[in-house]
Amino acid sequence: MTHPFDSVLVANRGEIAVRIIRSAQAAGYRTIAVYSEADEDAPHVALADEAVLIGPAPVKESYLNPQRILDAAARSGAEAIHPGYGFLSENAAFAAACVDAGLVFIGPSAEAIELMGNKAAAKRRMLEARVPCIPGYQSADQSDDALIAAARDMGMPIMVKAAAGGGGRGMRLVTAMADFPGALASARSEAENAFGSGELILEKAVTQPRHVEVQVFGDAHGNVIHLGERDCSVQRRHQKVVEEAPCPVMNPELRAAMGIAAVAAAQSIDYVGAGTVEFLLDSEEQFYFLEMNTRLQVEHPVTELVTGLDLVDLQLHVAQGGRLPCGQEDVHLRGHAMEVRLYAEDTVNDFLPASGRALAWEPPSGVGIRVDHGLFPGQMVSPFYDPMIAKIIAFGDDRDTARRRLLRALKNTVLFGITSNREFLIDVLERESFARGEATTAFIEEEFPEGVSTSIPGEDDLCLAALLHYLQGEEQGLEGRVFDDALLNGTTGARVMESIFSYTVNEELRSLSVLPLGDDRFDIALGDTRRELLLVDSARDGQLRVAMDGLQRDVAYCFMDQGTLALQSRGRMFVLANELALSAADGDREGSGAVLAPMHGNLLTLRVAVGDKVSRGDELAVMEAMKMEHRLLAQIDGVVTAIHGVEGEQMSAGAVVLDIEAEEEAGAETKRD
Repeated sequence: MTHPFDSVLVANRGEIAVRIIRSAQAAGYRTIAVYSEADEDAPHVALADEAVLIGPAPVKESYLNPQRILDAAARSGAEAIHPGYGFLSENAAFAAACVDAGLVFIGPSAEAIELMGNKAAAKRRMLEARVPCIPGYQSADQSDDALIAAARDMGMPIMVKAAAGGGGRGMRLVTAMADFPGALASARSEAENAFGSGELILEKAVTQPRHVEVQVFGDAHGNVIHLGERDCSVQRRHQKVVEEAPCPVMNPELRAAMGIAAVAAAQSIDYVGAGTVEFLLDSEEQFYFLEMNTRLQVEHPVTELVTGLDLVDLQLHVAQGGRLPCGQEDVHLRGHAMEVRLYAEDTVNDFLPASGRALAWEPPSGVGIRVDHGLFPGQMVSPFYDPMIAKIIAFGDDRDTARRRLLRALKNTVLFGITSNREFLIDVLERESFARGEATTAFIEEEFPEGVSTSIPGEDDLCLAALLHYLQGEEQGLEGRVFDDALLNGTTGARVMESIFSYTVNEELRSLSVLPLGDDRFDIALGDTRRELLLVDSARDGQLRVAMDGLQRDVAYCFMDQGTLALQSRGRMFVLANELALSAADGDREGSGAVLAPMHGNLLTLRVAVGDKVSRGDELAVMEAMKMEHRLLAQIDGVVTAIHGVEGEQMSAGAVVLDIEAEEEAGAETKRD
């Protein structure tokens, strides 16, 4: 349904809500935000003209509750709803409910959403429209026997996919027939938990393809065009890491062919609004339909930068019933754009989602740089929502300029207090294969076969940390400082105090001394090495310009707990604790059999009960955090003696989920009894 409207409710949060609100306000619309109790002070709430509280933090009680969104629209007098992406954006029932309530749903019809939201039905429609598709199985018979028989006929390798969803959930790559039944069971279970449907499809796996998607746009008058392609090949667990436009290996003939296929896909379902048709592109320039996303994509900014179009403004125009303001012949791609997703996640701990307070947040800026975010310094990053903090985008006249600008922007991005993937993104952009434009969907696996390692602070970093801790001590007085009273100034007789600081690096204690020389100059000794540091500029809070032996550099920092600081120099960040300022640490519980929650999240399932015997590696429980499932495994052999968590309840990071008594201890107890 389309009709004129003057007000827009954004049924989303975070950076996408901010981005939509800004375009809507620029076009003169009254904007209404919705927010949960956890988002009361969020930037999207402050930016909107009005904001409506829709419930507690859990998404099912707020952002994923259609009735609360509709009630907010009624209370605020909103005439249209923009769903953003995620949450209810591809919920056909919600789109229909908006129309039934007399609201304009800024997106395609409920029928189009429903059809393309089911991979099996979508693939059948694409085959009818003669869009190239991967050979596979998408029939209604979902019995294990039927799926196993289809897999045997297709041959390995095979992708098992949830028919009702995306984002990598309910997806498994199977390379051996013996592993197929287990992959079916786990994919079906994850699909049911994530999407409420266990329906699966099978597809022949295309090895090491590129993931290339085409942006399409349609209006209510039957006009459909495409706005070029994006390469989203750099992925981890089917979640996109880097996106760019145009695709590095694209040529005019291939672009035209993929564009024609994408437009045919959209026309076959009478598509209205912004959508994305995703393809796999092999090394022989053969491409195959993957899925269609019936919403605005996370990576839409790169298309905006190379086309000069505001896709949200175009969505608003089409939703009013307007015709597309341009034809296919008017679409021209200029330059190159590249985007990365900055996530709150622990890259060295299997990329587990992270949460916490942003003690410092300074997004980058500069020529060709765009940052879409919904974060302010001091804000809590909640475990209830997707862990994406920001999208950092760079534009240049050519691909390498865009890459260099993005790399520099990441190195200048300051985020303290929250573990993030910033340095991992830097490592990705610096890899030679990526710089050459050779990345396929196998890039992460090939370039990081041993996983992601953490940076180790060098001597320069330790010297900077000691200087910062010294300066902190100067501001706070002499409390907590350690001095060598034997150092005396030989000319005046005045006492000169040398401060000592110690840091643990790779389990080795490194001690440094800081001696002030006057005029913002300091002598720092680390073993037999001595450095002279000069404070060039310290006017900005959290930022220093320091000359080390005559070489100037910028340093970002943030003091955290007692004796601990976060330090960032040359793009690398370290958290360093001055051991001399810390009290004796409590003994850890390693080996005690305590199973701890690795992140804030929902205890989805308990697999064991008190009294059960378990072996090292057994699955004990499943937690869900930021839309991902995480298995908790036994680290020792033994017996479950206590369960502290309750299924369906939230648990804090570090909370004890259950206790296991080691097998030897349990045996000893039995003998004593």
